[in-house]
Amino acid sequence: MCLDLQTKKQLIDADNKQLTISKQSELLEFNRSSFYYRKVNKLSAEDYKIMNRIDEIFTEHPYYGTRRMMSILNREGYNIGRKMVRRYYGIMGIIAIYPKRNLSKRNQAHKVYPYLLRGLEINKANMVWSCDITYIRLKQGFVYLAAIIDCYSRKILSWRLSISLHNEFCIEALEEALESYGRPEIFNTDQGVQFTADNFTDKLIGEKIKISMDGKGRALDNIYIERFWRSIKQEKIYITELLSVFEAKRAIGEYVGFYNEHRPHQSLEYNTPEDIYSGKQKYVVKKGKKKARIWSKTEEVIIKNIENLELV
Repeated sequence: MCLDLQTKKQLIDADNKQLTISKQSELLEFNRSSFYYRKVNKLSAEDYKIMNRIDEIFTEHPYYGTRRMMSILNREGYNIGRKMVRRYYGIMGIIAIYPKRNLSKRNQAHKVYPYLLRGLEINKANMVWSCDITYIRLKQGFVYLAAIIDCYSRKILSWRLSISLHNEFCIEALEEALESYGRPEIFNTDQGVQFTADNFTDKLIGEKIKISMDGKGRALDNIYIERFWRSIKQEKIYITELLSVFEAKRAIGEYVGFYNEHRPHQSLEYNTPEDIYSGKQKYVVKKGKKKARIWSKTEEVIIKNIENLELV
């Protein structure tokens, strides 16, 4: 097609519900990532260093807000204020999981659905799925990872990487999970714009899936995916030098396969997520527990910290 890149980008209709941006880019014969690229204030090596440190701290303590994060960074010698920490949080797409008045930056025009997990016993696979987004650092730069987890088995059902926070990669992850595993009874997310957008919720509604969006219970019920973020970062991302998006995809793919099929989970009585999801667990989960949720010691510490945290 004899059109320059700028003209092709102008032909993209981001609101088209029939053709995704990925499909439109393919038809126009250019890389989808080019559509998202915008000239912005260039991030310095120091910016990346600070964001990587924020990622390490936040992964260990996902209930830290901007004020607490600023205090930690200042003590470590980074002379930055809360406004700058808030800017980094925005770039990285992270939001502290403690209960707060404004739970997520969302589009006020989008419908927000009720929270359905409070008091719910999750006792089987495909009962509740959850989706979230996290920051993945590269040697020079970063990408965003979206993943969908089955809350009962902790199995990662699908995932996608993106260089932007536009929600198409979330939609692609959802479509893959639905195609590969059927549909859940409930799909839970936060109130971020990626998940409240019509092009995302319409797919759930079309599949007759109940939509749940985190309310004050977010601190507890996002613990499944937060636990996975901590595992993949500490066991893979932080110890691997990722030079490109391609290398990040390969590393994440390797880890998800290991996590699902080979990594025993203490909270699953040392079964793997695949064991539990497929109903072929090698070790029987102890009977007599009141709830299907089994918190590990690490999770219990996080929950305790969240419950005792002052909203600052």
